[in-house]
Amino acid sequence: MIFIFILILIAAILIALHVRIVSQSQAFVIERLGAYLNTWDVGLNVLVPFTDRISKKVSLKEQVIDFPPQPVITKDNVTMQIDTVIYFQITDPKLYTYGVERPLNAIENLTATTLRNIIGEMELDNTLTSRDTINTKMRAILDDATDPWGIKVNRVELKNIMPPEGILDAMEKQMKAERERRESILRAEGQKKSAILIAEGEKESAILRAEAIKEATIREAEGEAQAIINIQKANAESIKLIKEAGADRAVLTLKAMEAFVKVADGQATKIIIPSELQSVLTLGEIFHGTKNN
Repeated sequence: MIFIFILILIAAILIALHVRIVSQSQAFVIERLGAYLNTWDVGLNVLVPFTDRISKKVSLKEQVIDFPPQPVITKDNVTMQIDTVIYFQITDPKLYTYGVERPLNAIENLTATTLRNIIGEMELDNTLTSRDTINTKMRAILDDATDPWGIKVNRVELKNIMPPEGILDAMEKQMKAERERRESILRAEGQKKSAILIAEGEKESAILRAEAIKEATIREAEGEAQAIINIQKANAESIKLIKEAGADRAVLTLKAMEAFVKVADGQATKIIIPSELQSVLTLGEIFHGTKNN
């Protein structure tokens, strides 16, 4: 009875030690007698006692490695520190287990050498403005290099680029000078636009004044022309009335003389009288002398 109980207890212990439940996003690499057997996925799995063992437990989640800053030298011989962040995922647990010793350390060293190679072909200014290009190149190189290790490199990010202090001071001065230049350009453009607007305003004002003077001159000329027309109409009407009243040539000539006197208006020192008016004046004097006698 005791022997049976001991057997049952041993069996229970063996089952407890050799039954494994693989959770989500994990994989177990199994070896039998030191050789790769298979890879356990999610679910309940049992090891054969004394022959099978779990060689490695692998996480299938995306992982992040933040490497310390690495010294790199640019094409124009500027030494600076760059730290990178790698996002990767294990796609093949078997290759990850047997492909390379210490995979994370291998990725770190591969990242450092790749970064030095890429930065060594670029100048400082280009390095500071080409992060996306550097990230893309590094991801492609690392992803291709880590395929035999069962690793998929999803993203590579340059977390920080730290040039020397002297370079930083020079860059700060350059940026300040650039900001001042842009400010001067904007101020000049503003003054230019202001001058243009003022000139356009003066031009429009001059045009409006000229048009006003032109309009006033036209209206004044039209008024004078209309006044002349009215005077001519009045004279014509007066002559018509005189003719209708039966006035003879002498009367008409006297009327002309009156008009001539009005023209002189007492301002002229000499008045030249036409011959027709002289005859009329002679007749008038004879008529006036006869009347007095």
